[in-house]
Amino acid sequence: MKKLIPVLCLILLSAGAFAQKEQRKEKRTEKTKKIDALIRQEEEGVLVYRKQTAFGLQLRSNGYGVFLEIGRRKTPRWTNVYAAELTEIKHGKEEKGSNTNGTFNSSYIYGKINNFYQFKLGFGREYILGQKGNKNGVAVIAFGQGGLSLGLLRPYYIDVQEGADKRAIKYESADSLKFLGLGPATILGSSGIGKGWNELQVRPGAYVKMGLRFDFNRYNERMQAVQIGFSLEGYGKGIEQLVYNDPKKLFFQLHLAYVFGGRKG
Repeated sequence: MKKLIPVLCLILLSAGAFAQKEQRKEKRTEKTKKIDALIRQEEEGVLVYRKQTAFGLQLRSNGYGVFLEIGRRKTPRWTNVYAAELTEIKHGKEEKGSNTNGTFNSSYIYGKINNFYQFKLGFGREYILGQKGNKNGVAVIAFGQGGLSLGLLRPYYIDVQEGADKRAIKYESADSLKFLGLGPATILGSSGIGKGWNELQVRPGAYVKMGLRFDFNRYNERMQAVQIGFSLEGYGKGIEQLVYNDPKKLFFQLHLAYVFGGRKG
């Protein structure tokens, strides 16, 4: 009996090792099949991924902006998207000002009260309307987003010369005439982007964004696309941008964006 125990142990160990070997072989076979399927789908122009990261540079009908999107694929056509976006809206009536001597000065905006930026955090979904068809094709993707928009107002400063003194002023009651070039001071130009950050005002609001994306990159793991669409933003309090113009609460804009990034299977 004692002689049989080592033999039985050897048999059990051999059987266990054989089973593990077969399991590893099956896993390798399954992995190979999945890889082959992904390669075949990529050759056929099918977008296949588990998650994606996209960066965007956009021109808007009233400004410009950048955005970041993190996507998680839920079905072959639907993807959940988490988005962050930073934009600036310029007033449609902004004009270059002239100094009190009457000469044209391109370095400041006449009557501008605030620079208006927006920081957005949102959630959305993408739906693949059409796959590429082949590696050289174009995938068409529809998307919609919505979420929180924080309006950020930064006072607009200009440099003025009063006799021998030079100083930066913003639009307020004490300096309103000088700011508009109606006082004794000479307007020299904008104070630059460095002024006013310690005086930011926050205007909470919300936004919605919709559009189409045309992905033309030939490789599945990379994203390269052109995006067109529109967005609507609303704020609880009016946004003051220019003198002699009523503050606005709603902003509608079109956009054109270049989108790039990557995908992981």
